[in-house]
Amino acid sequence: MPLTNLRSVHLTPAELTTIEQSMTDLETSLQNVDAPLTPEDRKKYGSINEQNKLLVNKVKDFRTNRAELSATDVDWDEFGLDYGSRGTYENLIARLESLAIKLRNAKILHDYDNYQAALEDYSYTAYRAGSGADGFENKMNELKQFFNRSGKTAPPKPPTEE
Repeated sequence: MPLTNLRSVHLTPAELTTIEQSMTDLETSLQNVDAPLTPEDRKKYGSINEQNKLLVNKVKDFRTNRAELSATDVDWDEFGLDYGSRGTYENLIARLESLAIKLRNAKILHDYDNYQAALEDYSYTAYRAGSGADGFENKMNELKQFFNRSGKTAPPKPPTEE
């Protein structure tokens, strides 16, 4: 017998309202940092890899500890601001990704629960249709379309009476 109701925790209307408002507040707060890049822009500017991050970090270390060795053509104030912003964004992205994983995991379990219940309902419908109960044959025919007819996977069998 399959496991059912793997996830029985549901957000309350008050929690949903709070979350929705928080998301709206976050979206509003981040409007200023929106930098719409085209796919070509993303490819052109890309993301610096780990090796290049080490280079940036080493240059920052030299700038901090031996400023007299720094190039005079670089806007070091802007460099510092960019460096701080990228660290902040990296931290925020990690936190948002962690939240997204939590939401995906919960959704997966709710999807699984819904699917198992739907299979159980289909089996019951097929059983009732087989007994000629009014309306069940039509429902079964409507639901049959969601099952593979290639012969590789059969629709679930109706439950047997015990």
